[in-house]
Amino acid sequence: MKKKRVLVVDDEEDLTWSIAKHLSKDKDKYELTAVNGAKAALEVLNQLPVDLVITDIRMPDISGLDLLLQVRQQYPSTKVIIMTAYGSSEIQEEANKRGCFKYIEKPFEIQDLRKLIIDGVEEKKGFEGKISDLQLSDLIQMNCLGRLTTALHVEKDELHGTIFFQDGHIIHTEVDDVEGEEAFYEIMTWQGGKFSVEKGAKTDKVTIRKGWQSLMLEGMRRADEIQSPRHDSEKEHRKKQTKLVEILIDFMQTKGVILASVFDSEGFPLTSRVSEEFKDKYQISDIVPAISKLEKQVEKVGQEIGLTDANETIIEFKNGFLKLSLIPDRKEFFVVIADHNTNLGLLRMETKKYIKLIAREL
Repeated sequence: MKKKRVLVVDDEEDLTWSIAKHLSKDKDKYELTAVNGAKAALEVLNQLPVDLVITDIRMPDISGLDLLLQVRQQYPSTKVIIMTAYGSSEIQEEANKRGCFKYIEKPFEIQDLRKLIIDGVEEKKGFEGKISDLQLSDLIQMNCLGRLTTALHVEKDELHGTIFFQDGHIIHTEVDDVEGEEAFYEIMTWQGGKFSVEKGAKTDKVTIRKGWQSLMLEGMRRADEIQSPRHDSEKEHRKKQTKLVEILIDFMQTKGVILASVFDSEGFPLTSRVSEEFKDKYQISDIVPAISKLEKQVEKVGQEIGLTDANETIIEFKNGFLKLSLIPDRKEFFVVIADHNTNLGLLRMETKKYIKLIAREL
């Protein structure tokens, strides 16, 4: 079986020498090459493929980020271990769980590094990530750890966002008209998409002052929340609410309609629309008690005379109509207020048509 190749890259000669010396005992498991700098690493990579790259991010000649982007282009199946002074065990743990890289904090025990290498070359569970699986969180961390000044452009469908780094600090983020921390958290929730790095890009705006590790942890938390089943349920609920609003907007085009609202079985409005002309006169919060009371009274009267489930209640007043319609096979009901010039027959026809649409979204 062909032996795997491991490349160690760091500008500290003492460190690369020490790693090479201590790991020579594993020469039956993999071939180890140690170089002092990203340029030397690229020369090695141009000559032969490498299965695992172990590198620092902050190096004087070429940044570790540039090196890894080159590795990603040439050898997408390569695995990566980042040597870094993290300073936060919490975010290091999160990074190891999520990203395509593994991280080990300097100074480290050689046996800890050895275990990571063995896991990588033997493809053990927990180290399946390849550099082709590069995540947005990996890119952000590399810019911060390398103390780079760059702009990271991210595209997702029709959305475009930019994260600005100054000496490794995240100082400004923008997504369309949104800026600052909220824009950063928005980008962190995007699944998939494309990215590009603009080296040396600067901005005069400083909308973020929080440390990058705190930003990352909060961004990861929000990303987890969005991927949770609960969020999917909330997303579906918002989608239905939007559809209900669209249905009511269409219904409001019916001549004479002043107010339209969908009430739940307890007498609370789920969504409502009021004609612009009557917004000062009708506040949905003001009419809720009256509608709820009327619905209960109609039910009570029906019970007293042996009738149940009033499908439709129409009250004609001198200056308008009030109409309550039960949603078919549901407990919710549809409330309409219309002016006195309304064609009642047309109103009933339109109500029946739109109630079917409403029922589909409940």
